[in-house]
Amino acid sequence: MKTVTLIAAAAENNALGKDYDLLWHLPDDFKRFKALTTGHPIVMGRKTFESFPKPLPNRTHIIITRDKNYSTTFENCQIVHSLDAALAVAREIDENIFIIGGGEIYALGLEKATHIELTRVHTTFEADAFFPDFDKNNWELIKEVHHAKDDKHKYDFTYLTYQSKI
Repeated sequence: MKTVTLIAAAAENNALGKDYDLLWHLPDDFKRFKALTTGHPIVMGRKTFESFPKPLPNRTHIIITRDKNYSTTFENCQIVHSLDAALAVAREIDENIFIIGGGEIYALGLEKATHIELTRVHTTFEADAFFPDFDKNNWELIKEVHHAKDDKHKYDFTYLTYQSKI
């Protein structure tokens, strides 16, 4: 089955990040992200890509940018100029595609997505990047797993898996 999954961690106010950085450190969420996306193409905007110290291992990075002259010397990275082009490249690699941000790319990807893997961080933050609001009537919550804060996690959070109804 072909899937396009938006995967994100967002606060209660949909905050994703500020100044090209995450707002929290949740090691178990990083492990889950790695487990879900490894071996699959990941689609992202240029700013998200540039926020990484280096490309994530065992994943093809498909970077969307308006800059026609943008390039990278990293392997396993492809540059495209639209979400449709990114999805076309990704489909040549694997049937399971993950859109990993940022806010603008999530908003574009919402209408193409078949699934959403959302880690809801149970607090609010000041931010400059946000996960888009989405109509819950168009999505079925198929899995929900709560994770209480602990010595490694400053905030409670919940893994929410949605499947498109349309």
